Amino acid sequence: MGFVLRWLIAFVLLAATFNPTRWNYVNWARAEYDVQLPLVVLAGLVLLVFYVIYLRATLRSIGGLGMSMVLAITAAGLWVLHDYGLLTLRDTSQIVWLALIALSLVLGIGLSWSHVRRRLSGQSDMDDVGD
Repeated sequence: MGFVLRWLIAFVLLAATFNPTRWNYVNWARAEYDVQLPLVVLAGLVLLVFYVIYLRATLRSIGGLGMSMVLAITAAGLWVLHDYGLLTLRDTSQIVWLALIALSLVLGIGLSWSHVRRRLSGQSDMDDVGD
């Protein structure tokens, strides 16, 4: 259940920032920039804090190579689904949703990797004491 929750939060974060509907931060910020600049900046900073938390934890646990590998495996899985005719990529909004799912998987796995590693190896990851 822990991974699902971390992945779901990552997905909500990415989808709240941008998605193919009109209900996202990017579209709202563009429309309300002139009228509600302080609120647009505040919401952007709150989103930035969550991105920093997720990206820092992901980079510390699986690194850039691990992120690339998770993204490559996800892309290969989508390729297999497309090759077997289970997935069509004609609609651009569908492609955006699939990209959001793929990126949220990278962040969710990155945030959960320390827990998985501890269960598999019995060793805990420790942050640097100086941080």
